[in-house]
Amino acid sequence: MEAQEENSPERNEMQPQLPQLPAPCLGLWFSTSKLPDCPIRGRQKPPKKVSHPKLFPGDIVEYPRNKYFSHFAVFYGEKDGVPYVAHLTCRDSDSKLPLFGRALRSEVKLEPLELLGSEYKVSNMLDDVYTARDFHGVVKPAIDDMLGREVTFDILFHNSEHQATLFRYGVKNSEQIETIYEYIMPAWKKLFKEKKL
Repeated sequence: MEAQEENSPERNEMQPQLPQLPAPCLGLWFSTSKLPDCPIRGRQKPPKKVSHPKLFPGDIVEYPRNKYFSHFAVFYGEKDGVPYVAHLTCRDSDSKLPLFGRALRSEVKLEPLELLGSEYKVSNMLDDVYTARDFHGVVKPAIDDMLGREVTFDILFHNSEHQATLFRYGVKNSEQIETIYEYIMPAWKKLFKEKKL
């Protein structure tokens, strides 16, 4: 009797119906049941969701640029309802392509948060090592003092991450440069020993 119930027309109506897809697409349908269109027929990717974290004045904002580097800024707060960040930039310096990773005429600028990129995250990476300085008493006056001043941008010694950590903690630090040093220093040491550098 149970075998008859499994094959009864009532039972078949209750089972979900698979969409009519080419064989290579059936596996895709099971893993993405909300998107039954087949990529072979040109299904478009859903738009990438970007979640924006809640920002507080003084937070370090990280904008990923590629798989190795990010640009950093400090959240300044809102002006007329528009969120702003302060960051070190060499975009308008005389040297469009920094020579040996340096741009002599760079400056700290205050710009709208999303002008630097729509993808960003809070990156207060040194909070467990250093105490964040008071934003209104120390960080904001430091940013206001630096706005428009010429600063030398140096990829190794004074980049946007160095500037952001200097504002927030009073200490210059760049974890992305330290990571690169871990890879290049052994190669440099080898070249020095072989007297090729």
